[in-house]
Amino acid sequence: MAPDADMQTRRAMRFLLTYSLLGMVAAAVIIWFFPGVLGLPGEPLRTITVQQAPETAAGEDGQPVREQGPASYADAVDAAAPAVVNIFTATRVARGEHSMYDDPLFREFFGDRDQDEEQTDTNLGSGVIVSDSGFILTSNHIVEGADAIQVSLNDGRAVEAQVVGTDPETDLAVLAIDMDDLPVITLGRSEELRVGDVVLAIGNPFGVGQTVTQGIVSATGRSRLGLTTFENFIQTDAAINPGNSGGALINAHGELVGINTAIFSRSGGSHGIGFAIPAVLAQGVMESIIEEGRVIRGWAGVEVQDITRSLAESFELDSRDGVLIAGIMRDGPADAAGLRPGDIVLSVDGEELRNSQDLLMRITERSPETTVSIVVLRDGEAFEQELTVQERPTAGELRRQ
Repeated sequence: MAPDADMQTRRAMRFLLTYSLLGMVAAAVIIWFFPGVLGLPGEPLRTITVQQAPETAAGEDGQPVREQGPASYADAVDAAAPAVVNIFTATRVARGEHSMYDDPLFREFFGDRDQDEEQTDTNLGSGVIVSDSGFILTSNHIVEGADAIQVSLNDGRAVEAQVVGTDPETDLAVLAIDMDDLPVITLGRSEELRVGDVVLAIGNPFGVGQTVTQGIVSATGRSRLGLTTFENFIQTDAAINPGNSGGALINAHGELVGINTAIFSRSGGSHGIGFAIPAVLAQGVMESIIEEGRVIRGWAGVEVQDITRSLAESFELDSRDGVLIAGIMRDGPADAAGLRPGDIVLSVDGEELRNSQDLLMRITERSPETTVSIVVLRDGEAFEQELTVQERPTAGELRRQ
């Protein structure tokens, strides 16, 4: 064989051996690290599973048809707005009751007038007609101490209103008017509200006239805000301004889900944080006022506080659940049940407590003379105790105790 032919043969053999070796190495790597590729036993291939939205149906034009919310909430407003009223109040006060009359500069400018002279303070707000018998729900702080209350309907009619009863601890009041053919709002199920639901606020902000604003439910069950004793607020970003208090918060169907009561603001205007009393709570207060003449609630006769981190450490608690009893009202239900300051209440009738607001709500929703079972932690030992609920005294009576 010629030398040139022999050299070409060796080069061809070297080429084949080199790539055969590389192929065997690659095969070994695949078999070692990815046995599933060749159907060999071993770990299965990792796959990524995602939740994919279903395909959107196509319309007549072949384009996807996407679901949309209503383009207008006019039907909801038409259903609810006639039952939302404007409320104007007048209160006679002696000039001497204003601290500014004690200011020497003020008296020098206006003269030393008789401080016994009366002047009239006015206030405005909103309300909601909830019964064709003429009952109106509104905020207590609008009508508190008023000498005269006028209600103006959306249809232009106006009439004087009487106070049926008030509940300062929820900032609710019930008024009554005598008028025929009254529009009435439908009460929705506020307990079914979800964060993200569309809501509309209807009222009389700044006295400009009935106004509708739209937003969503930002949160539910808001408490410990320091606004009222019993707090279970709906939070919304629908614009609420002074004059909206007592007005309606409705859902997209025009049903009442809350009574607007307060805003969080540093300037007095709307910052997108408003609060409404749930309709289910307002309805219970209204019915109690109309039927009983007052709001009847249960009472345990205790002063309580939340379990802080430092308290949990000092009591060697595993969690901060429960409520610490800081004080006992003499001859009250807790006193009769043998509870002591320093006890920690863990549950009421099997419902665990996270904070003092939980205990307040669990007890106040019980009727007087109802016996509840509570679990108490004392000196590291838990035990069950029965407590007979009494009727809660008024806020004034509680302050005097």
